Amino acid sequence: MNTKKILLFIGLTFLVDWIIAAIFLVIKGPGYTQLFLVVGVIYMFVPMVMAIIIQKFIYKEPLKEPLGISFKFNRWFLVAWLLPAIIAFATLGVSLLLPGVEYSPDMTGFLERFKNTVTPEQLQKIKEQVTGLPVHLIWLTLLQGLVAGITVNAVAGFGEELGWRGFLQKELGVLGFWRASVIIGAIWGIWHAPLILQGLNYPQHPVIGVPMMIIWCILLASIFSYVRLKSKSVIAAAIIHGSLNAVAGVPIMVIKGGDDLLVGITGFAGLIVLLLINICIFCYDRFLAKEPITLKYETSDQERNARAGL
Repeated sequence: MNTKKILLFIGLTFLVDWIIAAIFLVIKGPGYTQLFLVVGVIYMFVPMVMAIIIQKFIYKEPLKEPLGISFKFNRWFLVAWLLPAIIAFATLGVSLLLPGVEYSPDMTGFLERFKNTVTPEQLQKIKEQVTGLPVHLIWLTLLQGLVAGITVNAVAGFGEELGWRGFLQKELGVLGFWRASVIIGAIWGIWHAPLILQGLNYPQHPVIGVPMMIIWCILLASIFSYVRLKSKSVIAAAIIHGSLNAVAGVPIMVIKGGDDLLVGITGFAGLIVLLLINICIFCYDRFLAKEPITLKYETSDQERNARAGL
């Protein structure tokens, strides 16, 4: 494990992205605006850029194989594409079990969330558009999310995943699957902090949202890492990342009540679902998988050296 290389990646990624977040804060102030979405996309591509610079130009090592850039399709690509939809609906189910949360098929609760961000006239127009749709908006959102998850969102997801599940997974793999996943997840969660403080994911609780995001990223990192390692491709990690972002709104569309810490994929309900999936990964990999990877995982170079007796 090259500690200096890892720290260089973390340092440069955090430095550049946190400067970007600081500039946005100074110019626009806190708030979830259209420009914030643009800044967020730029933010996502910095880990990829830093991974390429460090891997290719500073250490002069190859990119494709070490970082898992492979388009060779296997069933784990399908898992990467569909699992986020399962996570979304499972989160919806868990949310409905929580106190103060109820089913709202007419989307009253969902529309109420826009009260503080749009004018009454705009809110009324949104209501008319929603009620005038030929099918329920939740199904259209799911369909659009599945398409976006393997296209534009996957491209944005690749911006992050080449850094987290490509570069860091390769460098930290020697620590073992679970330990590496926790470390990557914690780094990933802290990296989000400037955006969370400006209203991303937890607009009602931006400060408490920071530790919530760190916990969420730790639980999610092992899922993304498992898909990346089983598929032998960081592209699959980009697909699951992009698909999850695309369907993130589904769990809150037909519920009323609860705040951003309680419901939604990044809320308490989402944490429960991710924890259950982690338990499933542990059981599946230990008892059912033909090629288990969670007990011990080594990078490709280490595996080759071990087979060669080096």
